Amino acid sequence: GKKSLRQKIVDELKHYYNGFHLLWIDTKVAARMVWRLLHGQVLTRRERRRLLRTCADLFRLVPFLVFVIVPFMEFLLPVFLKLFPEMLPSTFETESKKEEKQKKKLNAKLELAKFLQETIAEMAKRNKADTG
Repeated sequence: GKKSLRQKIVDELKHYYNGFHLLWIDTKVAARMVWRLLHGQVLTRRERRRLLRTCADLFRLVPFLVFVIVPFMEFLLPVFLKLFPEMLPSTFETESKKEEKQKKKLNAKLELAKFLQETIAEMAKRNKADTG
């Protein structure tokens, strides 16, 4: 059904609270990883990707905070998100946005695989024609 204005505001505030909470947790984990790196330990590929994502999120947080702090600036946030879709830290993304990004990545991978299969088939035909 349709949500009231009050419920929409409450849902939005919960969304921001959860986003900041997840970002705080990611930051604590990343700080431990940096501590391990400084003491000579090696990170796994998964840990390295998480560290890079968290650092990128922290850099994205700076322009995002301007929208949160400046009064009435949050009304312009949807406009800026349309212009700069990667501006929002990853902890603030909704499930639908995450699924949309995964679908785009999967489609790109499928197109690449299709192209590579066609290329290999053509190369096999050429080699067969050259040797035959």
